[in-house]
Amino acid sequence: MYQGSCLCKSVRYEILGELGPINYCHCSRCRKANGTAFLAAAQINPKEFKLIAGQDSLGDYESSPGVHRVFCKNCGSPLFSRRPGPPEVIRLRLGTLDTKVKGMAAAHIFFADKAEWFEVRDDVPKYAQRPE
Repeated sequence: MYQGSCLCKSVRYEILGELGPINYCHCSRCRKANGTAFLAAAQINPKEFKLIAGQDSLGDYESSPGVHRVFCKNCGSPLFSRRPGPPEVIRLRLGTLDTKVKGMAAAHIFFADKAEWFEVRDDVPKYAQRPE
């Protein structure tokens, strides 16, 4: 089980299952939404995601058709994105976890859109888009 929260701790959640593969997304939307060179996220099963506190603190922004970015309205922490589906998909922002993560990154995705000011120096596979 994993637990996480936003910066101000208004929003708290649990994940009752395992994390999917960890991806670093370099697309321009993820960079803008997170204010950094890339996003570190893992897909999780929506049925295994449980909000413990902070339902009223959640904000939702549809950044592109069918992609909702969920954040804390109090502190601004990006928490996850969701696609209502089908199938429903949740991509958790790993920086919000309070529990240690088991595993390492599986891929850099949308690497063709990488910030020119950030140099990647790892051996993690890199994909111009999202691999199928």
